[in-house]
Amino acid sequence: MPHVIVKLWPGKSEAQKTRLAEAITKAVTEILHYGEESVSVAMEEVKAGDWAKKVYLAEVKPNIGTLYKKPGYDESDLP
Repeated sequence: MPHVIVKLWPGKSEAQKTRLAEAITKAVTEILHYGEESVSVAMEEVKAGDWAKKVYLAEVKPNIGTLYKKPGYDESDLP
């Protein structure tokens, strides 16, 4: 605990995903004062064509009030 899931489009390298996971882990440990052993980070690739249905409409929009960082677009901007 905590467990962070990053949903992103395919195409980022393993090195980029590893660096991101390390940066997230560092931020969690520094800000929330958890030990590194308590943090897990997953990457879930979602095709661009599936983003609106699988991520925005299913997870972002219904939970917009609980997001600490909201996207800079809304449903009308999606394909």
